[in-house]
Amino acid sequence: MITSLHHASFTVEDLDRSVVFYRDVLGLTLSGVFERDGGYSERITGIRGAKLRVAFFALPNSALELVEYTEGKGVAIDTTTNNVGSAHVCFTVDRFNEFAEHLRRHGVRFAGEICVGPSGANKGKKLVYIKDPDGNTMELLSTEVLA
Repeated sequence: MITSLHHASFTVEDLDRSVVFYRDVLGLTLSGVFERDGGYSERITGIRGAKLRVAFFALPNSALELVEYTEGKGVAIDTTTNNVGSAHVCFTVDRFNEFAEHLRRHGVRFAGEICVGPSGANKGKKLVYIKDPDGNTMELLSTEVLA
């Protein structure tokens, strides 16, 4: 039986560029960067010729993994959130407005506008979708509820 979420993952074009973005711009804690040999990479992914570089970022309740296929590369796909098979991760953020301004100063692409949740579990909280350098989507959710 499933007991928890261990990590979420995105495939990226350039791991070094992505590490800079996730560590230096988003402020995530880098746990390490690892090379995965071809034999293991092929067995775990089922992709012939796969060889991986992987970065892990520690989060309080899970981790985020970034994967670069150094061999056995695929093609860039349209990960726009309305396309079947696309995915995103959602990070909770304190001091939401301050963090959004920080992201704007660093040229981060906002996919849409900052909104306030109208109902449900996120009612009264600020939300926005942003994009990483490869176009992967993240949702930011404020920890505080608007009065």
